Amino acid sequence: MEITTEMIKQLRAATNAPMLDCRKALQEANGDFDKAVDWLREKGMATAAKRADRDASNGMLELYSHGGGRVGVMVEINCETDFVARNEQFRTLAHEIALQIAATSPKYVTAEQIPAAELEHEADIARARAKEEGKPEKMLDKIVEGRLEKFKDEVCLMRQPYIRDESITIEKLILQNVAAIGESVIVRRFQRWELGERAQ
Repeated sequence: MEITTEMIKQLRAATNAPMLDCRKALQEANGDFDKAVDWLREKGMATAAKRADRDASNGMLELYSHGGGRVGVMVEINCETDFVARNEQFRTLAHEIALQIAATSPKYVTAEQIPAAELEHEADIARARAKEEGKPEKMLDKIVEGRLEKFKDEVCLMRQPYIRDESITIEKLILQNVAAIGESVIVRRFQRWELGERAQ
């Protein structure tokens, strides 16, 4: 079956996949639109992890103000091309991440960014608390480890449960979008301000 430009455009509009991938999907599916969509989705999920290594130097700064100007967030989200940076799905994802930051006040993007001194301090607090609660000495290391993981879940954006669907983390939300968008997406950095808070 001949694959027309119009068929490719329709598939692209429905999936946001790159033109060449849309053409390939339609060829693989013998022009069947639904099968082509399935083929792209399968391919997208398989390539999402691989895309994480690619250079992402385009993107946008998303600015969000909440509560009548009481909380403000600026987040830099990067992707591989300016074409995707203008894409509605990418912009929606950037907005959702800004909302997440406003609502949950993370301190870091990933756990690797937490300074060792801060982790040691948290471990000391967790150990002292466990002792005060009368936990057995041989269980302390395991308890401290568990509380440190919980601490990382709270302060690291990527590990936080997504505010609209707590069954997935922000990292998973981004991976789902990478599969659909077809490019690597990286949260580069963010800043959150709240009226009246002291600078650290």
